[in-house]
Amino acid sequence: MEKGFDNDKYVKIQSEHIKERFNLFDKLYLEVGGKLFDDSHAARVLPGFKNDAKISMFQELKDDLEIIFCINAGDIEKNKTRAEYGITYDTELMRIISRSESLGFKVNSVVVTLYNNQPSVDKFIKRLNRNGITTYVHTFTKGYPTDVDTIVSEEGYGKNPYIKTTKKLILVNAPGPGSGKLATCLSQLYHEHKNGVNAGYAKFETFPVWNLPLKHPVNIAYEAATADLKDVNQIDYFHLEKYGVTAINYNRDLEMFPVLKNILTKITGASIYNSPTDMGVNMVGNCICDDKVVCEAAKKEVLRRYFNELDNYKLGLVDEDTPQKVKLLINELEIDESIIPVIAAARKKIDDCGLPSIALELPNGKIITGRQTELLSPVSSVIINAIKELTKIPDDVDLLSSNILKPILKLKNSDNPYENVLTLQETLIALSTCSVTNPIIGKALDNIKKLKGCEAHSTYIIQDGELNSIKKLKINLTCEPEFMSDNIF
Repeated sequence: MEKGFDNDKYVKIQSEHIKERFNLFDKLYLEVGGKLFDDSHAARVLPGFKNDAKISMFQELKDDLEIIFCINAGDIEKNKTRAEYGITYDTELMRIISRSESLGFKVNSVVVTLYNNQPSVDKFIKRLNRNGITTYVHTFTKGYPTDVDTIVSEEGYGKNPYIKTTKKLILVNAPGPGSGKLATCLSQLYHEHKNGVNAGYAKFETFPVWNLPLKHPVNIAYEAATADLKDVNQIDYFHLEKYGVTAINYNRDLEMFPVLKNILTKITGASIYNSPTDMGVNMVGNCICDDKVVCEAAKKEVLRRYFNELDNYKLGLVDEDTPQKVKLLINELEIDESIIPVIAAARKKIDDCGLPSIALELPNGKIITGRQTELLSPVSSVIINAIKELTKIPDDVDLLSSNILKPILKLKNSDNPYENVLTLQETLIALSTCSVTNPIIGKALDNIKKLKGCEAHSTYIIQDGELNSIKKLKINLTCEPEFMSDNIF
């Protein structure tokens, strides 16, 4: 993979700028947008960016910080899912809490926002408490967003419980957008200033990148990633008017800035920020070392997002305007599908064999295909073919014989031929078992890690367990918006 981003430089200068910001206050509440862990979007559009760059950076500040996590009660009630892993927000929250604590970070508490006595939320709060996690509940803030006097009063933020913190830097993070991070920060600022503490607020948001052009592919890729949220990148007109400098932000921050500025001024007694860009601490744009590589990677991401939203529309998860918006972005950047060669390769494979198929591009550029067989799913077939190629195992050599697979398939006993095959997870378990007596299989499995970051395209929508298995391998997958068979029920 060609490198387009200097991760070491990013960790160094981003942490320096955060230190500069929290040294302005007795205590700083830093709203961390995006993902604290596993920022796979950033890794895809900025080749060289490490998935855990954010948490690596905060490792240098670990002694000075603690973390508050937020989750929207409505997201718990609706079982909202994090797309990368196919797990619900409440499960994801437990995962990132566990991950944070295992790395030695102090997790202060969880704030359940917009609470409205939902029974499913009460069950989750009990789960948190029984795991020793302190939990607070915030309801809707009276007067928000227009009545600033009520918001900044005992009837507004004053009704929220005060979260006692002991560190100088407080990270406020969440499993996804709309979780109430900003409201939690402002509520805490209200209580801190009421107690005589000079507390401040700042935002750590990776995208859009403020010092890249409005139509730079990296910023366009952010729009594609948030198409379902209706986010639109815009020039920060507050910043331009104040400083004469063009900076990029997005519509929600720009729309809310006058309200936010009034609230901050009311709480702190001072006007600290002149624009949404002023609030942010984002050095990503300063660490791009090869713009050509980054632009190509971002264009690929826009195309991936288009297929993803087509699939979501087919599954009934989004309205038609979401994929249409991403299609407009594709047209704007003049992106051709040929930039991801596996798309054409997968379509050719199904034309040739008439069976559900997948194509995967290896790190050396060679494209491997797989199709549905009597024994294996297309995903299982392509992964076996790929690791055989990487291990230089001849095509006519079977890693798994039918004598091994057929007894396993008897246990499945499904009438649907598309289900009566080994899934990827089952295939990997079978391979792992056989590797005990066959070192060649062990060597092939060792090469599976080389598939990280490879492109794959399927002629059907891959769902559930197989989708999770592919994601665990960190393969960049796109799917045609078609079901594997007409029998989808």
